[in-house]
Amino acid sequence: MMPIIAQLPILQVVVPLMAAPLVILLRGRNLAWFATMAASLFAFAISMNLANRVREAGPVSYEVGSWPAPYGIELYVDAFSALLLIVVSGASSFALLIARNSLKHEVPEDRQHLFYTAWLLALSGLTGILVAGDAFNIFVFMEISSLATYILIAGGKQRQALTAVFKYLILGTIGATFYLIGVGLIYMMTGTLNLADMAARLHNVADLKPILVAGGFITVGLAIKAAIFPLHTWLPNAYTYAPHAVTAFIAACSTKVSLYVLLRFDFFVFQDNLPGHVAQFTAFLMPLAVIAIVLASLIALVENDLKRLLAFSSVAQIGYILLGASLVSVTGLTAGISHMFNHALAKGALFFAVACLAAGGARLSVTGLSGAARQMPLTMAAFVAAGLSLIGIPGTAGFVSKWYLVRACLELGPWGALLIAPVLVGSLIAVLYVWRVIESAYFASANQSDKLTEAPRWMLAVLWSVVGLNVYFGLQPTLPLELAASAADTLLFPYD
Repeated sequence: MMPIIAQLPILQVVVPLMAAPLVILLRGRNLAWFATMAASLFAFAISMNLANRVREAGPVSYEVGSWPAPYGIELYVDAFSALLLIVVSGASSFALLIARNSLKHEVPEDRQHLFYTAWLLALSGLTGILVAGDAFNIFVFMEISSLATYILIAGGKQRQALTAVFKYLILGTIGATFYLIGVGLIYMMTGTLNLADMAARLHNVADLKPILVAGGFITVGLAIKAAIFPLHTWLPNAYTYAPHAVTAFIAACSTKVSLYVLLRFDFFVFQDNLPGHVAQFTAFLMPLAVIAIVLASLIALVENDLKRLLAFSSVAQIGYILLGASLVSVTGLTAGISHMFNHALAKGALFFAVACLAAGGARLSVTGLSGAARQMPLTMAAFVAAGLSLIGIPGTAGFVSKWYLVRACLELGPWGALLIAPVLVGSLIAVLYVWRVIESAYFASANQSDKLTEAPRWMLAVLWSVVGLNVYFGLQPTLPLELAASAADTLLFPYD
């Protein structure tokens, strides 16, 4: 009998997956929430344990059914996947705490047990992608998480969510199909689906043309899933019309998991096997990252709908992550990977603030928040603090990863210094669109017809806890930086 500690990689996926059918039977809203919350917290505890094991002893490998890889299914947790497991399970747990109150007004009570079932399936799928050691199981878990996410977004009362989900479903299906075509081409040339074995066998492939085509399909397919500019068109409406807790959950982790798969393939599988791949990766993705940072920030600057403003801000923040990765250096990758963690904290807190504003009766638009700070001081103060982290003010988590990104640009010499300009411009524009909200809430005249109250104390406690984490990891960034640096080193030098 193997000790329970050795089973953690499989339990990370199995616990929420097995809890999902149980929640269907618990038709009461409270019982369904408690079961979902318990499974999510268990997954979070497992992810923290796995992160500590990876920090102390290196990557963790688990052979399903004791069949050794590449013949059997391997689950593999290294620093990169461990960091994102914390993000996914942590985002789920905090968002569920918000959901207990916010979903009362957004999802009909007789459907809430089905809603929580979909939530657990999304959680299981996202964690499954992160621990899967082979390309096909990544696809399987990708489909599980995607189908469940479609249900979550469409689960609210807003009819616009159905249109948003349809667009997301079409583009998501195209992305998944492209990914599967690429994996099929690689399997045709190598005869394996295990990522490590795939990378090793590619050394012996004489005709690389199918592999080049596969790289294109996989990159484009995952770029759609990750909402990389200009393939981001599904994201703004999906974030805007989803229930508030769902928006907070998927904004914190969904696109980042797709970026994880993209970077895993590009660096771990293709980097040493395709001639000139590093230069192609940089030439293709760096311009898109720069454009996303500037253009998406400018669009956010003129948006009036609060959730849509934050959605375009997320497209810009994906640009920061991608810019760090496209530098193809340890410092650049450390910046990009740590920004996945830090952006999850900042954007999660901002969308939690949106949920609290909605619970207090506020209209979710920049102009609709006129004078809201006088009646909801705690919620608006938390929004400001989270906005400072999004901007990258010293003392917040957002500053740490942006500082590493600036360092990575400077390491490239004079031409690299030019890349600092979009980083600074994007941050300056972020100041402006966050300030628009602050100006309306704090300095505009209140609408006399709006009678606002603070959200329930439980929601405010969750909101301020996440704001506190933004400050804590701004002052004590050891955990995410250690894991991000180790992940960067593994991606760049996978066989050392």
